[in-house]
Amino acid sequence: MSSKIAQGSIVILMGSFLFRIGGYIYRFLMANLLGPAGYGILGLTLPFQGFLIIIAGAGLPPAIAKHVSEYYAKNDTEMVKAVINISTKLMIALGLIFSVIIFFLAEPLAMGLFGKPEAILPFQLIALITPFSVIVGAIRGTFQGFYQMTNILITRAFELIFMVIFAVGLVFAGFYVAGAVIGTAVGFMAALAVAVYLFQRDVQGKISQPKKLLSRASKTLTFNDELKIAKMLLFFSIPVVITGLAELALYDMGTLVIGHYMASEFVGYYNAASPVARLPLIISMAVATSVLPATAEAMSLNNTELLKTYVLQSYRYVSLFVVPLCIGTIVFATPIISILFGQAYIPGSAALQILAAGMLFFTIYTVSSSIAQGLGHPRLPMYVLIIGTTIDIILSIVLVPPYGINGAAIATTITSLFIMSTLVWKTLQLARISLPVMDFAKITIASIIMGIVFIPFPQTKSFFFLALIISPFIYFGVLAVIGGLKLEDVRIMRKLGNKLGPFSGIYKKLIGILERFAV
Repeated sequence: MSSKIAQGSIVILMGSFLFRIGGYIYRFLMANLLGPAGYGILGLTLPFQGFLIIIAGAGLPPAIAKHVSEYYAKNDTEMVKAVINISTKLMIALGLIFSVIIFFLAEPLAMGLFGKPEAILPFQLIALITPFSVIVGAIRGTFQGFYQMTNILITRAFELIFMVIFAVGLVFAGFYVAGAVIGTAVGFMAALAVAVYLFQRDVQGKISQPKKLLSRASKTLTFNDELKIAKMLLFFSIPVVITGLAELALYDMGTLVIGHYMASEFVGYYNAASPVARLPLIISMAVATSVLPATAEAMSLNNTELLKTYVLQSYRYVSLFVVPLCIGTIVFATPIISILFGQAYIPGSAALQILAAGMLFFTIYTVSSSIAQGLGHPRLPMYVLIIGTTIDIILSIVLVPPYGINGAAIATTITSLFIMSTLVWKTLQLARISLPVMDFAKITIASIIMGIVFIPFPQTKSFFFLALIISPFIYFGVLAVIGGLKLEDVRIMRKLGNKLGPFSGIYKKLIGILERFAV
């Protein structure tokens, strides 16, 4: 029953891992080409890019995924088509409007908020990104609704490849931070082109033959029909967009407060630590992408047992891999920063250690948020995040002046713990499910033991790579011995092994050993 979650998550996970690695290559190149000060200016543009994309998209991609999944499960392909068409029109209109707004707000933001005139042009160029990004978002939401996770990854791959190539080329050509922002815009243009092609290839045929009609007399949408569908989408998406903005605020509030109080170099240090700490979000977003339409489908079919399976497996998959990953990041923060960004960014190591704990909490929150949305309660994550963002703003303003970038990391970690605890509690209440506490306790124990083994290791690149090689054996070995490994975990790992090519044979032998201890 959990195969839909597992298969969709594995596809997203593997592709997202490669995508995230590519993102680190982009950040590594920009960090070294621009230096800490220039990279800090680029870091200030990124939150505004994210804010603008979410506002312009009106939170509609998750709404598209939810309603496409629900109506297609009911064989109502005419409503599926209507949802896609109307949401895309809304997003295009909003994208154009907010592109104009950000262009004219660029100078007041750069000068009034940060006092950094060199940020004016990069802020203005953000306007190039929005029209293309929102359309790509609409198509990706459609792919998600049809469980076409591979197509989502293909569009992201094109986005990343073109972004890196053009950003690096333009920076070398002398465009500095502006070149990096233009490269992002080119990446979305390329993603849009391939997304349209994939939509025609894989989606158009599914919705071309209507199985149910919108009205008794005609398939043609009237203005009132479109208005009702638009209201339905916005009713779901407005809480989602507020939630998305609050999430970004939680991610980037530290960056903005540091940018206000401190020099650009410190923004650069923090923006080296922050993306590394977010690495576990690859796993949580992979699961979250699959669990939203899956829970929506289970709800539409009134299948409580299927819903329970989806929810519990989602939490377990995330915890199984995220907890040890965060522990390892805390232990080896200095060599990780040095490898990815260079020696100049080592001052961000302590902030990375603090943020790694915070992102552990945030990954669990992310899955809970998607489950709540799939259950038809998009306002719940919104309420929790609004409170959490308020806490984060207050803590950041209080802690950054005395503690610098570490103060921003502490604020984010405390807030992440609050939102995770609150949302998990409420989501489980809504689903009427209790977590098997001992299963998650065993995962935590195995991760801590693994971390203790590595504490004596010198903080060097060579010992980090050694730990990277032996950590899976220590972690899964301890987990198996204490009875924390399940047969379902082994089956999922076997599926992953089928995609490892020449390494599949050795990998499967190791999995076979672990399987003897699985319960």
